[in-house]
Amino acid sequence: MVARPVSYGRGAPVTLVVHGLGATEGEARIPASGLPGTRVVLTLPGHGSAPDAPPDYWDYAALARDVLSAADEAGATRAVGVSLGAGALTRIAAEHPDRFDRLALLLPAALDEPRGATATRAYERLADAVALAASDGGAKLREILAADVPPGVDVGDHVERRARALLRLEDALRTLPRRCPLDDAAVLAPVRSDVLVIAAEGDPMHPTEVAETTAAAFPRARLEVLPSAAPMLTHRRELRALLTGFLG
Repeated sequence: MVARPVSYGRGAPVTLVVHGLGATEGEARIPASGLPGTRVVLTLPGHGSAPDAPPDYWDYAALARDVLSAADEAGATRAVGVSLGAGALTRIAAEHPDRFDRLALLLPAALDEPRGATATRAYERLADAVALAASDGGAKLREILAADVPPGVDVGDHVERRARALLRLEDALRTLPRRCPLDDAAVLAPVRSDVLVIAAEGDPMHPTEVAETTAAAFPRARLEVLPSAAPMLTHRRELRALLTGFLG
């Protein structure tokens, strides 16, 4: 396993938290805030203090193996995944329908089809900006990231931290838009986990339609849509209330 888990709290239940692509270490901990028991925050390869991803790593099968290994090692009975993390957990649920009691899937980006044209273009712009960083010092990358921050929201040094995180992830940015967690969403029919799917309104990289399809594919799922294109920045209180209500 090349991902790196860090535990907070103690006792039961044990909840695994898996971040999205390019998340800073602070962002990775956001979904763990307020949850009871032990929270195991997994840092994926190429992020934070984890080592760089090995060649050809960025595939949901490889991600799911790492995430499942961390869950088994920690004894996690519940899990929270954001974007890429949600995709990895969805893959695990399909392959191991009884593995988790509860799953919270935040901002799912893909299910059984690759990302759409709008999201793919957004990933390509980021990848091109990362490639350009050697000559422009990351200026274009910071410009793109700053444009996605909602007006009037104080995010501190979020843009700078996110830019530094993405500089290690050009391969992932170019590869993942062509991949999806499952070949057929119908394989989720046997899953008996209680599932909470949380969507963002107006986020082109995490379309609400994907969240709706994801929720519909699980037999025991409910969908919540937050009225923001960037709820991890603008609606942390509401997000925490949903997660603690579901997992608390």
